[in-house]
Amino acid sequence: MIALDEGKLEEAQDVFRHTAADVQWYKVGYQAYYAFGDAILGELREARRSIFLDLKLHDIPNTVAGAIRSVARSGASFVTVHASGGRAMLQAAAKVRDEINAAGKSLKIVAVTMLTSLSDEDLREIGIDRTVHQVVSMRAALAQECGLDGVVCPVEDVPIVRARTSADFTVICPGIRPAGDAGGDQKRTATPAQAVLAGADYIVVGRPITKAADPRAAVQKICAEMADAEQIKPAAR
Repeated sequence: MIALDEGKLEEAQDVFRHTAADVQWYKVGYQAYYAFGDAILGELREARRSIFLDLKLHDIPNTVAGAIRSVARSGASFVTVHASGGRAMLQAAAKVRDEINAAGKSLKIVAVTMLTSLSDEDLREIGIDRTVHQVVSMRAALAQECGLDGVVCPVEDVPIVRARTSADFTVICPGIRPAGDAGGDQKRTATPAQAVLAGADYIVVGRPITKAADPRAAVQKICAEMADAEQIKPAAR
């Protein structure tokens, strides 16, 4: 999934044009959605690309349910909520998803467990006396209990999520950096190969592709790395 987190529509369109031949999934997050969401979502729909709408909805249950009803019109296949919203909010999200899908849509709701920019020290500063791994484990289990379709988590937490959830629970991993790339503001990063070997269903890649001199070449390099990892995945288990 390529993250179209660009400041201008023309920049997002340029990334899309350079990568569409090789990529089916695109993530639209805060910056793009608020700045030019309708335009880029329309272009993705017209090109029959799959949309991951990463809005991390987090509010009272009724408000989140209403927001999901609204964004369902975007054509997104995945929409994110934040697991820290709690059981009632997550259940409300699952309920409205079922209503939407009963009317003919195919929408999945996934919960963001913990931002990849946060460390154990960051959690202590905001009053959470648990490690990042403990919080991810608890929130992943809660998301499945509430009927959600999956979670977003760093690669290093995939085994923790898999241990607490069923085999069909979707795991999406951000914070992907090809070997040698800087992590930037994300503290828990991993390579595409590490994501495959850990058992991620999808990876989200932003700057290593969108800021590359040749975005298509960057995509193809990542795809090749993933394909190589798939070949050794059974042995890695």
